Amino acid sequence: MKVYVSLLLLLITPYLVSGQNDEQQGDELFALGNYTKAIEVYNSLDNLDPVYSKIAKAYIAIGNYGEGLNNYEKAIEVNPDDILLQYEYAKLLTRTKKYVTAKELLKNLIALDSLNPNFHYELGIVLEKQNDTSAIQEFKTAFEIDKTHQKAIFKLAKHHIVKRQFKLAHQLIDKGLETYENNVELISLKAQAYYFQEYYTHSVVWFKKLLELGEKSEFIHEKLSLSYAQNSDYEDAIYHRKQALKYNPYDANAMFVIGTYYERLSDYEQAEEFVSKALKIQDVSLSNEYQKLGVILNRQKKYEKAIKAFQKALKEDPNDIMSDFYLIRTKDEFYADTDTKIKMYERFIKKHNKSPFIKFAEMRLKELKQEKFLEED
Repeated sequence: MKVYVSLLLLLITPYLVSGQNDEQQGDELFALGNYTKAIEVYNSLDNLDPVYSKIAKAYIAIGNYGEGLNNYEKAIEVNPDDILLQYEYAKLLTRTKKYVTAKELLKNLIALDSLNPNFHYELGIVLEKQNDTSAIQEFKTAFEIDKTHQKAIFKLAKHHIVKRQFKLAHQLIDKGLETYENNVELISLKAQAYYFQEYYTHSVVWFKKLLELGEKSEFIHEKLSLSYAQNSDYEDAIYHRKQALKYNPYDANAMFVIGTYYERLSDYEQAEEFVSKALKIQDVSLSNEYQKLGVILNRQKKYEKAIKAFQKALKEDPNDIMSDFYLIRTKDEFYADTDTKIKMYERFIKKHNKSPFIKFAEMRLKELKQEKFLEED
């Protein structure tokens, strides 16, 4: 009998070892990122029950969420009391927008363990996706259970910023940064909160911190530029707006804004260049832009070009009184013939008799008529 048992063990042991080695081989392939090959190895096993969850994770890793869901369902069927499996399955349900099933499963998990902050946080995510306002309460619960929960802190702080409850937002963000000082999401929220509060010096500090941490984007550079401009730091404003322009080289608005910053620095040549670039790529009404170009050209005493710019502004918007007034003022500087100037002002007064510029026009018309009288004498 002993001889028979010994022989039987000798016969089956290689198969047991082979099965264990195959699963181990699959684990090694998974660890190395060779997920498809790992799936093949797992599926070759005689008993798939212990590896359904591993197959699910491998499918998720290659982006096949459908098979990931199928294998999680099989894994849960084999291990119905495994909370971790259910939690991973619930997160994948959320990821694949199966919110109703995910919400039901997460509520069941909370019933089993109400003190798990991540169960509440994930339920909050599902509710948020469904536009359910009770999501914020789940984020609050997650934070109350775990005061260091970075993701819950982010959601709550963002909520307070939207509600313009900046003091509460800053308190939460500071709490989060105590345990993770380089959390770029919280730093970004802090920068934005200061920006919305119009504390531009502070917003500059926090947006720059994002750059120091390697976070670079059009949004960061644009907000830095606007913050610097609010403090009249136009050179820095120009630098960062140009950095933002690299992400969107055909942003006409950015070009126009850069032109206005150069104008503030009295660098009219650069101002002219950027405003002109903005005009070339816009396909909407350009009245304001041409008007700004005309003003910049006037400051350089380029009256002939300025006249053309104001004429284009009026072509875009014939009812723009300011452009019309700028046009006659520029012609007043450029033309020598007094009669021509008189006719221009008479036309303007007749056309815009309720204009805020009417008194100046009437005064200038009176001066011109006196000049003509003296010339005749």
